[in-house]
Amino acid sequence: MEKQLVTLLQQLEEFGTQNDLEKEQKEERMRNITRDTGKLLAFFIKLTKARNIIEIGTSNGYSTLWLAAAAEQNGGRVKTLEVSEYKAQLAKDNFSKSGLSDRILLYEMDAGHFLEKEKTESIDFIFLDSERYHYVSWWKDILRILKPGGLIVIDNVISHASEFELFKNLVNNTKDIEVVTIPQDSGLMLITK
Repeated sequence: MEKQLVTLLQQLEEFGTQNDLEKEQKEERMRNITRDTGKLLAFFIKLTKARNIIEIGTSNGYSTLWLAAAAEQNGGRVKTLEVSEYKAQLAKDNFSKSGLSDRILLYEMDAGHFLEKEKTESIDFIFLDSERYHYVSWWKDILRILKPGGLIVIDNVISHASEFELFKNLVNNTKDIEVVTIPQDSGLMLITK
Protein backbone atom coordinates (compact mmCIF):
# COMPACT_ATOMS: atom_id res chain seq x y z
CA MET A 1 0.00 0.00 0.00
CA GLU A 2 1.33 3.42 -0.98
CA LYS A 3 2.62 5.60 1.86
CA GLN A 4 0.24 8.41 0.82
CA LEU A 5 -2.73 6.05 1.23
CA VAL A 6 -1.50 4.66 4.55
CA THR A 7 -1.19 8.21 5.92
CA LEU A 8 -4.64 9.17 4.64
CA LEU A 9 -6.24 6.07 6.20
CA GLN A 10 -4.63 6.90 9.54
CA GLN A 11 -5.94 10.46 9.33
CA LEU A 12 -9.42 9.23 8.50
CA GLU A 13 -9.36 6.80 11.43
CA GLU A 14 -8.49 9.64 13.79
CA PHE A 15 -11.09 11.94 12.24
CA GLY A 16 -13.81 9.27 12.38
CA THR A 17 -13.13 8.44 16.02
CA GLN A 18 -13.07 12.09 17.11
CA ASN A 19 -16.08 13.06 15.02
CA ASP A 20 -18.19 10.19 16.33
CA LEU A 21 -17.35 11.07 19.93
CA GLU A 22 -18.49 14.66 19.38
CA LYS A 23 -21.66 14.07 17.36
CA GLU A 24 -24.87 12.97 19.05
CA GLN A 25 -26.94 12.48 15.90
CA LYS A 26 -26.38 9.14 14.16
CA GLU A 27 -26.57 10.82 10.74
CA GLU A 28 -23.62 13.09 11.61
CA ARG A 29 -21.35 10.23 12.65
CA MET A 30 -18.99 8.58 10.18
CA ARG A 31 -19.48 5.10 11.70
CA ASN A 32 -16.44 3.78 9.86
CA ILE A 33 -15.32 0.18 9.89
CA THR A 34 -12.18 -0.69 11.83
CA ARG A 35 -8.74 -1.09 10.30
CA ASP A 36 -8.95 -4.86 10.88
CA THR A 37 -12.24 -5.05 9.02
CA GLY A 38 -10.72 -2.98 6.22
CA LYS A 39 -7.82 -5.42 5.96
CA LEU A 40 -10.25 -8.34 5.90
CA LEU A 41 -12.37 -6.78 3.15
CA ALA A 42 -9.23 -6.16 1.09
CA PHE A 43 -8.15 -9.75 1.70
CA PHE A 44 -11.52 -11.09 0.46
CA ILE A 45 -11.31 -8.96 -2.69
CA LYS A 46 -7.81 -10.17 -3.46
CA LEU A 47 -8.70 -13.78 -2.66
CA THR A 48 -11.79 -13.78 -4.90
CA LYS A 49 -10.07 -11.67 -7.57
CA ALA A 50 -13.11 -9.38 -7.51
CA ARG A 51 -13.11 -6.62 -10.12
CA ASN A 52 -16.69 -5.35 -10.08
CA ILE A 53 -17.42 -4.17 -6.56
CA ILE A 54 -20.36 -2.34 -5.02
CA GLU A 55 -20.35 -0.66 -1.62
CA ILE A 56 -23.57 0.63 -0.13
CA GLY A 57 -22.82 3.19 2.57
CA THR A 58 -19.79 5.27 1.60
CA SER A 59 -19.76 7.66 4.56
CA ASN A 60 -16.50 9.64 4.26
CA GLY A 61 -14.90 7.00 2.05
CA TYR A 62 -12.73 5.19 4.60
CA SER A 63 -14.00 1.70 3.77
CA THR A 64 -14.13 2.56 0.07
CA LEU A 65 -10.39 3.19 0.08
CA TRP A 66 -9.72 -0.31 1.48
CA LEU A 67 -11.94 -1.77 -1.25
CA ALA A 68 -10.40 0.34 -4.01
CA ALA A 69 -6.80 -0.44 -3.01
CA ALA A 70 -7.56 -4.16 -3.29
CA ALA A 71 -9.58 -3.70 -6.49
CA GLU A 72 -6.66 -1.86 -8.08
CA GLN A 73 -4.51 -4.97 -7.69
CA ASN A 74 -7.17 -6.95 -9.59
CA GLY A 75 -7.69 -4.27 -12.25
CA GLY A 76 -11.14 -3.57 -10.81
CA ARG A 77 -13.30 -0.67 -9.69
CA VAL A 78 -15.64 0.18 -6.84
CA LYS A 79 -19.09 1.68 -7.28
CA THR A 80 -20.03 3.26 -3.96
CA LEU A 81 -23.35 4.76 -2.93
CA GLU A 82 -24.06 7.49 -0.40
CA VAL A 83 -27.28 9.45 0.14
CA SER A 84 -25.84 12.11 2.47
CA GLU A 85 -24.59 15.08 0.45
CA TYR A 86 -22.24 16.08 3.30
CA LYS A 87 -20.66 12.65 3.57
CA ALA A 88 -20.43 12.27 -0.21
CA GLN A 89 -18.46 15.52 -0.39
CA LEU A 90 -16.09 14.34 2.33
CA ALA A 91 -15.63 11.10 0.41
CA LYS A 92 -14.91 12.93 -2.87
CA ASP A 93 -12.25 15.00 -1.14
CA ASN A 94 -10.68 11.90 0.38
CA PHE A 95 -10.73 10.02 -2.91
CA SER A 96 -8.90 12.87 -4.64
CA LYS A 97 -6.16 12.68 -1.98
CA SER A 98 -5.85 8.90 -2.15
CA GLY A 99 -4.39 8.28 -5.59
CA LEU A 100 -7.29 5.84 -6.17
CA SER A 101 -9.95 8.15 -7.60
CA ASP A 102 -9.72 6.42 -10.99
CA ARG A 103 -10.82 3.19 -9.27
CA ILE A 104 -13.89 4.69 -7.57
CA LEU A 105 -17.28 5.75 -8.93
CA LEU A 106 -19.35 7.60 -6.31
CA TYR A 107 -23.12 7.71 -6.75
CA GLU A 108 -25.16 10.10 -4.63
CA MET A 109 -28.46 8.28 -4.82
CA ASP A 110 -30.78 5.78 -3.24
CA ALA A 111 -29.30 2.29 -3.39
CA GLY A 112 -32.63 0.67 -4.23
CA HIS A 113 -32.93 2.58 -7.53
CA PHE A 114 -29.29 1.92 -8.32
CA LEU A 115 -29.54 -1.83 -7.70
CA GLU A 116 -32.63 -2.13 -9.91
CA LYS A 117 -30.61 -0.87 -12.90
CA GLU A 118 -27.52 -3.08 -12.44
CA LYS A 119 -27.11 -5.98 -14.86
CA THR A 120 -27.92 -9.49 -13.72
CA GLU A 121 -24.87 -11.43 -12.45
CA SER A 122 -22.51 -8.50 -13.11
CA ILE A 123 -21.03 -7.94 -9.63
CA ASP A 124 -18.26 -9.93 -7.94
CA PHE A 125 -18.35 -8.39 -4.47
CA ILE A 126 -20.90 -6.39 -2.48
CA PHE A 127 -20.23 -4.66 0.84
CA LEU A 128 -23.34 -3.59 2.77
CA ASP A 129 -22.80 -1.05 5.52
CA SER A 130 -25.89 1.11 5.40
CA GLU A 131 -29.21 1.55 7.15
CA ARG A 132 -30.17 -2.04 7.86
CA TYR A 133 -33.93 -1.61 7.49
CA HIS A 134 -33.42 -1.35 3.69
CA TYR A 135 -31.72 -4.72 3.29
CA VAL A 136 -34.91 -6.76 3.03
CA SER A 137 -36.24 -4.63 0.15
CA TRP A 138 -32.85 -4.70 -1.61
CA TRP A 139 -32.27 -8.45 -1.22
CA LYS A 140 -33.90 -9.59 -4.48
CA ASP A 141 -31.74 -7.23 -6.58
CA ILE A 142 -28.59 -7.86 -4.53
CA LEU A 143 -28.90 -11.57 -5.17
CA ARG A 144 -29.80 -11.00 -8.84
CA ILE A 145 -26.74 -8.86 -9.61
CA LEU A 146 -24.24 -11.06 -7.75
CA LYS A 147 -22.26 -13.40 -10.00
CA PRO A 148 -22.21 -17.09 -9.14
CA GLY A 149 -19.27 -17.48 -6.76
CA GLY A 150 -19.51 -13.80 -5.82
CA LEU A 151 -19.34 -12.61 -2.24
CA ILE A 152 -21.57 -10.36 -0.14
CA VAL A 153 -20.15 -8.98 3.12
CA ILE A 154 -22.51 -7.32 5.60
CA ASP A 155 -21.26 -5.36 8.62
CA ASN A 156 -22.74 -5.01 12.13
CA VAL A 157 -24.67 -8.30 12.21
CA ILE A 158 -23.65 -9.02 15.82
CA SER A 159 -23.54 -5.51 17.30
CA HIS A 160 -26.99 -4.72 15.83
CA ALA A 161 -28.42 -8.25 15.83
CA SER A 162 -31.98 -7.16 16.65
CA GLU A 163 -32.06 -4.98 13.52
CA PHE A 164 -31.15 -7.99 11.37
CA GLU A 165 -33.86 -10.43 12.43
CA LEU A 166 -36.10 -10.03 9.35
CA PHE A 167 -33.16 -9.94 6.98
CA LYS A 168 -31.52 -13.03 8.52
CA ASN A 169 -34.81 -14.89 8.21
CA LEU A 170 -35.02 -13.89 4.54
CA VAL A 171 -31.42 -14.94 3.88
CA ASN A 172 -31.81 -18.25 5.72
CA ASN A 173 -34.83 -19.08 3.55
CA THR A 174 -33.05 -18.29 0.28
CA LYS A 175 -32.03 -21.28 -1.85
CA ASP A 176 -28.64 -21.81 -3.47
CA ILE A 177 -26.58 -19.62 -1.15
CA GLU A 178 -24.13 -20.30 1.66
CA VAL A 179 -23.98 -18.08 4.73
CA VAL A 180 -21.50 -17.74 7.58
CA THR A 181 -21.20 -15.13 10.33
CA ILE A 182 -17.81 -14.30 11.78
CA PRO A 183 -17.19 -12.35 15.00
CA GLN A 184 -14.91 -9.78 13.37
CA ASP A 185 -15.40 -6.46 15.22
CA SER A 186 -19.16 -5.74 14.97
CA GLY A 187 -19.81 -9.04 13.22
CA LEU A 188 -19.68 -9.80 9.51
CA MET A 189 -22.10 -11.96 7.56
CA LEU A 190 -20.62 -13.56 4.46
CA ILE A 191 -22.92 -14.81 1.71
CA THR A 192 -22.00 -16.54 -1.53
CA LYS A 193 -24.08 -18.18 -4.24
